[in-house]
Amino acid sequence: MRALLILALALGLIGPAWAKKDKPGADWILAEQVKQTLMAAGYSSITELEADDGHWEGEGLKNDVKMEFHVDSKTGTITKEKPDKD
Repeated sequence: MRALLILALALGLIGPAWAKKDKPGADWILAEQVKQTLMAAGYSSITELEADDGHWEGEGLKNDVKMEFHVDSKTGTITKEKPDKD
């Protein structure tokens, strides 16, 4: 029982460090450039944009459909688009 309590406390203290968001690298294109690329590709609004796992990731509206997308961090190429089910 004591070991479980210690483990729970340790995870509680360490957990928030794992939840930190990624930060764009020095060689990444700027978020504003990503938004311009998305708008040129038909997005009418970008509701979320963040650095995640080495790429830009977010949500926006395209043809009145809420979409999720990934954008290459160095080239600005849209690498993934799919309707957001949430």
